[in-house]
Amino acid sequence: MFLLMEGLRDLGVDQVLVAPAGSESAKRGRAAGFRVCELGLGHQLDLVGVARLASRLRGAALVHLHTGRAAWLGSLAARLVGCPVVITRRMDRTVRPGLRTWLAYRKTARVVIAISSPVAELLQRAGVPKERVTVIPDALDPARLVSTVTRADTRAELGASDDAFLVLALAQLTRRKGVDVLLRAVADSKVSGVRCIIAGDGPERAALEQLARDLSLGDRALFLGRRGDAGDLLAACDVFCLPSRAEGMGVAALEALGAGRAVVASRVGGLGELIVDGRSGLLVAPEDVSGLAAAIMRVREDDALRARLEAAGPRRVDEGFRADQYVDRHVALYRDVLA
Repeated sequence: MFLLMEGLRDLGVDQVLVAPAGSESAKRGRAAGFRVCELGLGHQLDLVGVARLASRLRGAALVHLHTGRAAWLGSLAARLVGCPVVITRRMDRTVRPGLRTWLAYRKTARVVIAISSPVAELLQRAGVPKERVTVIPDALDPARLVSTVTRADTRAELGASDDAFLVLALAQLTRRKGVDVLLRAVADSKVSGVRCIIAGDGPERAALEQLARDLSLGDRALFLGRRGDAGDLLAACDVFCLPSRAEGMGVAALEALGAGRAVVASRVGGLGELIVDGRSGLLVAPEDVSGLAAAIMRVREDDALRARLEAAGPRRVDEGFRADQYVDRHVALYRDVLA
């Protein structure tokens, strides 16, 4: 969302960010110099919040809704003032048919943006007309992934020698991200000389740390917690791994491609669309511990393969996943809606 807002600002588009009071989005919006309206939508039937939002939408040319709750309550508010609506659907979870889906996605939204074809298919299964759904994949600005310190310095911080082989996972620590599958793969008897670096936090962290102890991984598994230096970590690792059980698209894998890292991921959701198996990364079946272990070792042992994958990543980003392409697609869509 902020990537889009920054691109629109460069084009002179007047914008207001509506975000929950005290939220990270509100803080980040203000820090970036955007006008921010802090307005919480407390629950799915927050009609007072709907009325307040409707008052903020008066005079707006268009409202773009970015979350599930915003799609429902924001659609109600937009209908009250006759404001055109665009909704972005990011999650790969099933869209349940019902009043909210009917009103938000079928009756109100002029266009529903899906971040991948699998997400678009879920929308269509819920009854959203195919002609109203368009796919605009997530994007990145590769300049933001440039490392601010040397690879050697980051590896030294991680306690890794020059010849250590580091597998990095950048993910929220939830079951759907499959970090437990990665830990089991690193513990596989066929995997040797590999250290697993896990950056991120979430409700599964304690269980994953216990799993690492149960697998006797020792210093072969390092949990960093939440980090803000993705560029440094990507520059320091040898392969990036995202073994998700489900994924709308996989922004972390996209960042790894942009940073020129070899990527190993599971063939689920938008990941199977983003990564071209054997060209811009290696794909394995979800939950396939032995397959993931084999793919990691393949990258470790085949220097030529690793070099090809690293070179192919930025080229894949150029094929429709750059920030400027992302902004241009939205501008064209907004113009169509307003016309």
